Amino acid sequence: MRRNGHFLGAALAVMLFGMAQPAMAQSEIKIGEINSYSLLPAFTEPYRKGWQLAVDEVNAAGGIDGKKLVVVSKDDGGKPADALTAANELVSSEKVAMLTGTFLSNIGLAVSDFAKQNKVFFLAAEPLTDAVTWAKGNRYTFRLRPSNYMQAAMLVEEAVKLPAKRWATIAPNYEYGQSAVAVFKKLMSEKRPDIQWVDEQWPPQGKIDAGPVVQAVAAANPEAILNVTFGADLVKLVREGNTRGLFKDRAVVSFLTGEPEYLDPLKDETPAGWIVTGYPWYDVKMPEHAAFLKAYQAKYNDYPRLGSIVGYQTIKAAAAILAKAKSEDPEKLIAAAEGLSVPSPFGEITFRKIDHQSTLGAFVGKTALKDGKGVMVDSVYRKGADYLPSDAEVAKLRPAE
Repeated sequence: MRRNGHFLGAALAVMLFGMAQPAMAQSEIKIGEINSYSLLPAFTEPYRKGWQLAVDEVNAAGGIDGKKLVVVSKDDGGKPADALTAANELVSSEKVAMLTGTFLSNIGLAVSDFAKQNKVFFLAAEPLTDAVTWAKGNRYTFRLRPSNYMQAAMLVEEAVKLPAKRWATIAPNYEYGQSAVAVFKKLMSEKRPDIQWVDEQWPPQGKIDAGPVVQAVAAANPEAILNVTFGADLVKLVREGNTRGLFKDRAVVSFLTGEPEYLDPLKDETPAGWIVTGYPWYDVKMPEHAAFLKAYQAKYNDYPRLGSIVGYQTIKAAAAILAKAKSEDPEKLIAAAEGLSVPSPFGEITFRKIDHQSTLGAFVGKTALKDGKGVMVDSVYRKGADYLPSDAEVAKLRPAE
């Protein structure tokens, strides 16, 4: 009887453990997150800190309808194939409610297509190519960051005031760079038909040979330059350009260069007067940003980069979508996200129903050197909603579903 009692006790324990497992699973909601951590740590490490802060805040406030929010993160190493493997593992093995993240535009497009094929909700955090929400947009994909079109429109607003007529472009030769150059040229030429595009340089992403690039641009003798390089490529380009006098007496308009993760490494080599988009965290006056800055610095004893904002807001938006949907069903998540307005460190933003693009904006200003360090000056926040084409134009750009 004693032995039977042991058997009964063991059986009861197994049964209770089995009953507890679903209950434990139901007490949390998982979000899958994919990014190029090992390839682009300057952006993705602050990004990780941002989303970790958001997870802490969401759970401290009660989670998603009482369920703990859990982020399962994977590194794609900057390779679309690895991103697709990660997406498949997150969906099939981890049973995540949605996918978020990605940095490079070609990877964002690959995961977006995966989301479409597998009917999985995907909130793209960083990839900027317009194709994510337009030419290759789909009902399962939403995007947080202002697109190439939006940032180009912000920059063009200032660039058209320049007297320069002869322009050259320098951009990484992949989806993001190609998209940024194309839309900038289109918007500039519409407003300034007198402009000539005298040279284009397309160095491989992450592998720029700055000497020949600078030499070729100088030989074309432009009056202004559009730069789309970032990260280590930007540092090499600036160093070589400064050495050879490429930027002397030439206007430069530059995507992303005002973001601390790209501006800080330039240090005292920072060229002054470039027109840039970026994030002057030290000069943002919004009350929502003050609250974010205080929380971020308290947790990390460090200042935020733009990646910090993107990571933070991605998870905050994902949590708001899940809370509104009250479901992990992709169709209900889509219905919840379309037209949803959420707070952000830059004020309220909305995910547009027509193309799933958020109205998060960007700061436009100029580069300057201060105390041996690059900063953004004369910066103004541009609301994303003010730099998007009309619904009728978007309808032509986006495939019918």
